[in-house]
Amino acid sequence: MGIFSKDIKTMDDLFVHTLRDIYYAEKQILKNLPKMIDKATSAELRKGFEKHMAETEGHVERVEQVFKMHGVEAKAVNCPAIDGILKEADEVAGEVDDDRVLDAALIAAAQAVEHYEMTRYGTLVAWATELGRNDCAAVLQKNLDEEKATDEKLTNLAESRVNLKAAE
Repeated sequence: MGIFSKDIKTMDDLFVHTLRDIYYAEKQILKNLPKMIDKATSAELRKGFEKHMAETEGHVERVEQVFKMHGVEAKAVNCPAIDGILKEADEVAGEVDDDRVLDAALIAAAQAVEHYEMTRYGTLVAWATELGRNDCAAVLQKNLDEEKATDEKLTNLAESRVNLKAAE
């Protein structure tokens, strides 16, 4: 089902479709985080990825909670956007020989993922509010807040250490 599918007739349909999109994305991220953890050479970056993996498991649970609250089946729809971001991250990481540069590349890839998630969650929070589902919006806002915090931590790590080492 594409974004302009005839199955999407109402704002509620669009909300559910996008919820299924982020559900797919979160599950794909969970599958890919172990590879990023293994590739990271900075102990701090590895710890950050491990922490985010636990958070991502919580994100999946919250999305499932929103499905239940909204009275729809929890199921995923393919998300070519996250697939592309993850594929590019894997390809770039595979091309980097220097460990210090690899950590910088991993942070950049992780931030691309975070930014995608932030756009989806921001949209879902706004739509849930418009649909009068402040209960759903509050749950989704927790995921959005954690994604923003992770992005900020990645920025701080990159700017304070990793990028400097990579540039040496």
